[in-house]
Amino acid sequence: MSPTRILLAGGGSAGHVSPLLSLADALTRREPEARIVALGTATGLEARLVPERGYELRTIPKVAFPRRVSAAALRLPGDLWGAVSGTEAILRDLDAQVVVGFGGYVSTPAYLAARRRGLPIVIHEANARPGLANRLGARLTPYVATTFSRTQLPHARVLGMPLRTEITGLDRAAHRREGREYFGLHPDRTTLLVTGGSLGAQRLNTAFGAAAADLVAGDDVQVLHLCGQGKEFEPAGAPADRYVVRAYADRMDLAYAAADLVVARSGANTVCELSAVGLPAIYVPLPIGNGEQRLNAVDVVAAGGGLLTPDDQVDDAWVRSVVAPLLRDPDRLAAMAAAAAAAGERHADERLADLVDEAYAARQGSRS
Repeated sequence: MSPTRILLAGGGSAGHVSPLLSLADALTRREPEARIVALGTATGLEARLVPERGYELRTIPKVAFPRRVSAAALRLPGDLWGAVSGTEAILRDLDAQVVVGFGGYVSTPAYLAARRRGLPIVIHEANARPGLANRLGARLTPYVATTFSRTQLPHARVLGMPLRTEITGLDRAAHRREGREYFGLHPDRTTLLVTGGSLGAQRLNTAFGAAAADLVAGDDVQVLHLCGQGKEFEPAGAPADRYVVRAYADRMDLAYAAADLVVARSGANTVCELSAVGLPAIYVPLPIGNGEQRLNAVDVVAAGGGLLTPDDQVDDAWVRSVVAPLLRDPDRLAAMAAAAAAAGERHADERLADLVDEAYAARQGSRS
């Protein structure tokens, strides 16, 4: 039994929007006539990404939870009540049957509005350390999904990260030549992908830029470096056809297909995508926040599919002493690739859709 009118709440960052859209696609494949509406803000990434994917977006004001006494803290009760009331109006208009939340600014109002209307709530937590919205929401429902085994939430089931089908369906070996041709790389050289995500990572840019010539010395290694918009650089002493620098890649599936090893930050989506496609990686967690990026990578590293390096240890000497030898060790790369693939989850979108169906069916059963 599947619901046909569903509100998906999440936004602000790609970490919330990407799994939301992957679930929306899975639900649409099951029921093409289903009405799926995303709840977000007018200023987050969802304002662009949701309509681009063909889904309807409704917005409410962003409700942030201040961490210290301030004027914003004094306004919180009124702001939250207004957002809950606005979300209730959207739920009535949609005649929603299920609310699914992914955390972020709009999820707390969505959970409270759903609770007031007696609707089943499903929660997905992308990160190893849950945010405040999902810690609250998990107290309101038994239908709680997590990406990582270490995430501590009531009723949690480890389902993995819902990912795009162009990633989960990727056959890297079959598309390796296409990927390397797409980025202007040699078809047969061992290929390193360096990426700091959509914004880039200056630490990685500086370290690899300084070590570029040594990294590609010889005729067996080449690099694709996605440096972030506005952070382009010239790799010192490295030929342009051996060390390719791009601001970003529209086709990350082909970047993954081209690569034999990745050096990246360890955002939840990055870790899950690399594991799903079986790519060995050296993860350099972002050294801010609550340490969640390190925790995101712990499981795949423990399985042998990756390495963890603290941000402050990354410099050009590290690139020469750690990254370069690993690139030239095909047996170790193959073993790490197999371990990453074994730890990866390619079907989390369908598993989360199953949980949505389960929550809806249970509510229907309780009313019969």
